[in-house]
Amino acid sequence: MSGLNRRNFLLASGVTAVGAGLGIALVPGSGDAKASPAAAQSATGALSVVPAAPSTTGTTLRTVSAPRGSGSYRRLADGPGWSRVTRTELAAAKSGRAGRRTALACFVQLTDLHITDVQSPLRTEFLRAANTGGWRPHEALTVAGAASLVERVNALRGGPATGEPVGFVMTTGDNTDNNSQLELDWFLTVMSGGRITPNSGDPKGYEGVQDSGLKLFWQPEATLRDGDKQLGFPRLAGYLDAATRQVTSPGLSVPWYSTVGNHDMLSSGAYAYGSFWHDLATGSRKLQSIPSAEAAKLLKVIKSGTDPKGTAVRDAVTSYASKARTVTADDRRAPFTPHGYLTAHLDPSHRGAGPVGHGYTEANLQGDTMYYSFRIADSVVGISLDTTDRGGDYRGSLGTAQLNWLKAELTANADATVLVFSHHPSWSMTNLVTDPAHPGEKRHGGDELLAVLKKHRNVAAWINGHSHKNKILAHGTFWEVSTASHVDFPQLARVIELTDNHDGTLSLITTLVESAAPHRTDFADLSQTGLAALYRELAYNAPGASPGTLTGASGDRNVELLLKKH
Repeated sequence: MSGLNRRNFLLASGVTAVGAGLGIALVPGSGDAKASPAAAQSATGALSVVPAAPSTTGTTLRTVSAPRGSGSYRRLADGPGWSRVTRTELAAAKSGRAGRRTALACFVQLTDLHITDVQSPLRTEFLRAANTGGWRPHEALTVAGAASLVERVNALRGGPATGEPVGFVMTTGDNTDNNSQLELDWFLTVMSGGRITPNSGDPKGYEGVQDSGLKLFWQPEATLRDGDKQLGFPRLAGYLDAATRQVTSPGLSVPWYSTVGNHDMLSSGAYAYGSFWHDLATGSRKLQSIPSAEAAKLLKVIKSGTDPKGTAVRDAVTSYASKARTVTADDRRAPFTPHGYLTAHLDPSHRGAGPVGHGYTEANLQGDTMYYSFRIADSVVGISLDTTDRGGDYRGSLGTAQLNWLKAELTANADATVLVFSHHPSWSMTNLVTDPAHPGEKRHGGDELLAVLKKHRNVAAWINGHSHKNKILAHGTFWEVSTASHVDFPQLARVIELTDNHDGTLSLITTLVESAAPHRTDFADLSQTGLAALYRELAYNAPGASPGTLTGASGDRNVELLLKKH
């Protein structure tokens, strides 16, 4: 989440197995993510390379979910696709480049999945009393929605522009919603494959705001005319049972890498780990509502970024303790530490298609760091940054040690093309407050990071999330690509193809994709696929949401971004 509002890929047909069958040229332990051309066996038994075949199937070039009808609640259906726009702020587009170009890399960016345990006592749904966007009516379906997105990535036939096989997936943070061990386990299982039961507390029943009887929240199974039903939200018998039913994720068919976000490191995406948050999360008292005036005060304090320890929220939870609901305590809800986050990623049970650690290594664990570099291809290097502030703040920055490491990595890879990944975009890296764990270390913001990247002509792109909005900026020598979330509508991921045009330019060709769920919903269909479709439609209609704004302009969506080859 940014700020306050809690707002697939068969390499070729018939390829199903992990490892050699995926066409991934992996050196054991290297973490390389280079995809090799798919191969087919001829009638004589010889292997031959299958020509790349670009395809728009399953992408927003073909079709996009779009509202139909009128009224405050609108159903979704198939809409016209978004055409590709060519942007030439950094280099001219020379004719014939599509016939000359060579694909250097093809990968998918997922961001801001916000896998959510909606029944946790640690959640701050009560802020909705002052801001309707402070709680999402569709949050109980994040696991089903994410599993459907994995299905989409697995079904992609390759890069829509080049046909190059997808080599890897990168998540750019806010993988979890509330720094919860249970949410982290659900996220890792969605990505690596397995079964998830998105339920906590009482294994036999739901205990959250959607059966509270409070008009402040959508009560999907009740006759109560809550505020959301007054806006057209449906009554859906059996919804809560369906939402907490087991979900099966196939897991990604390609290697995937992980970048950390503020919601992964901080309670509510803003507060540093502490005993109060641990005890609240694992306890049996859940505060669901407070007076609107009190909620407004809390929102103002949170937005200011002046309360990194969450004192104001703690005081509110304490003051209104008598109004809290009794729920079933669950130790699995405990917040995780940075060490716990790294340990979970390094757990072999979460390896999936690899690599072990998903970018993180034992060196990260021993050094208590969450940044790393990895080889994408022979001439392409990826760098994943940690822009979170463990001291407590939803905004981002870098410590001096990490910034110096980045400079060294950029220099060491001067002959390669570098892609930088982070959670925060440049404009959200404005928190320069010293991290209490490193009192002598200066923090560095977005402007300073931009200046560093501009000094290294090998940087082609800085790819991030956090803002939940599609936005692409030209920065003189490289592109900053920020992608919408998969929790707020339009619920997108981005395929990125890097090409050498053999004319002195490179192209970054980006194509947005939705989950595999159909655009049309059926309120009677509460299957896993039906829930994923409903997840999208509810997100579109969420009170306080700004779907048109988050979609971005045409130049922020399906684009070819030209830049000079260094």
